[in-house]
Amino acid sequence: MQILAPAKINLTLLIKGRRDDGFHEIESLICPISLFDTLEITSGESSGIEFVCDDPTIPADETNLVVRAARLFCSSCGIDPHLHIELAKRIPHGAGLGGGSSDAAGTLFGLDRLFETDLTLDALSAMAAELGSDVPVFLHHSAAMVRGRGERVEPLSFPETLPLLLVKPPFGVPTPWAYQHWKDAQEVPGVRYAAQPFSWGSLQNDLERPVFEKYVFLALLKSWLLRQPETAGALLSGSGSTVFAVLREKAAGPALAERLLGEFGPDLWCCLAETVG
Repeated sequence: MQILAPAKINLTLLIKGRRDDGFHEIESLICPISLFDTLEITSGESSGIEFVCDDPTIPADETNLVVRAARLFCSSCGIDPHLHIELAKRIPHGAGLGGGSSDAAGTLFGLDRLFETDLTLDALSAMAAELGSDVPVFLHHSAAMVRGRGERVEPLSFPETLPLLLVKPPFGVPTPWAYQHWKDAQEVPGVRYAAQPFSWGSLQNDLERPVFEKYVFLALLKSWLLRQPETAGALLSGSGSTVFAVLREKAAGPALAERLLGEFGPDLWCCLAETVG
């Protein structure tokens, strides 16, 4: 069985405050995009969960979210697992694009189909919330407004297909660190943090303050993108380290990507994509 696990971007990410449980209360408009990891899930010959990935930097042990998702699903449903799971990674990790969370949600969805357990969305969402705050939204296969710590998901029909240029430097940003430093972080002078209005809403991310304060290169990258004529808006996705540009026209993407690599160097990962669902 093959499952496509999409990446996401946060079009808005507003932090309402710190909760009593240590998490932060958020309000975030999330859209899946046309960049996918691929999961192949089959019945294995031996007992247990065999997991392999084509990216050697991804852990294949019990810390991996795919393995944890498979283990949780089987234990919750009383299934003795005989599983072989292969993951083809296209979504970079540490990028703020939700790759690991999407892989976990795809695993839950795929196992429900494989074992014909026909679990309700509520039951799958409860498992997803155990795995991580970003996991439940990927069960809905659509844009969504996410609240709470991420477990309250309101699916939306997003009216636009936004052409995007995704840009990630060769480093990641630890999500817990970004939230821990949100409250006391200062703005980098000259960087635009204000909401960028569109017909469908606005681009805004409260985590840009702590992330840009520590990783100034990302602030420079966003500012450069905003100055380009092909760009209608630019924002950090999640806690980063991906910065994305909303393009005025899809056809402008390749030339903008080439110019960006000429400006900042070839070590950047660039990807043309668009919002889906």
